[in-house]
Amino acid sequence: MTPKELIVFDLDGTLAPSKAPMRPDMSKALAALLAKKKVAVIGGGSYEQFSRQFVGRLKVPKALLPNLFLFPTTSTSFYRYRNGWKKVYRKVLKATEKKRIMAAFDEAFAKTGYRHPKKHWGPIIEDRDSQITFSALGQAAPIPAKEAWNKKSDVRPALMRIMQRHLPDFEVRRGGLTSIDVTRKGIDKAFGVRQIKKVLKIPIANMLFVGDALYPGGNDYAAKKTGIDCIPVKDPSDTKKVIKRILTAR
Repeated sequence: MTPKELIVFDLDGTLAPSKAPMRPDMSKALAALLAKKKVAVIGGGSYEQFSRQFVGRLKVPKALLPNLFLFPTTSTSFYRYRNGWKKVYRKVLKATEKKRIMAAFDEAFAKTGYRHPKKHWGPIIEDRDSQITFSALGQAAPIPAKEAWNKKSDVRPALMRIMQRHLPDFEVRRGGLTSIDVTRKGIDKAFGVRQIKKVLKIPIANMLFVGDALYPGGNDYAAKKTGIDCIPVKDPSDTKKVIKRILTAR
């Protein structure tokens, strides 16, 4: 494996189970990696979600945290550590844009006859300021419930086709097992990689992207448009093996 200066990780399904806390063994692996490399984490979740799921579970010496960079809501915001986590930028949707997105969701639900499940865990539609996200069972739903919905009840393709007709100037894409993320046009993992290049001044050739959805249609697939070297993984256990290979590469 060619040595890289920066390792870019997807969050859900790569460093942690979908919307679930990162496990201690992954925290340990990342601590070892941060001692040698810069690390960026990019995902569709809000900064608050990153804090609960990732940052709050990360046990590393504070001296290593300046090597870690957070890009929530698909890089429409950026946080770095400078005596605490500080916001560098945040690209917020206008009120008129949010209204259009909400109306498109309503239209898609009406035309497909979709009804929200009676049992859900948290808001079905979440305003993340720079992104609007539909989560069929709520963000806090247990993974088995999400997996079951994904296999038996996934209506996202039908919803997305309708929404894309109403929102041609926005990105409407799948996120994780049960979500639809809507952002401004051009906001995807390719945008994220280019933002990382821009703000960190690191050439894409010196980066490596690790994600669980690098297949066509997956929410990591767009990263490939940048020419970044990629390693697909199946789950966090697979990611730990990749980190080990990075650490032992010469």
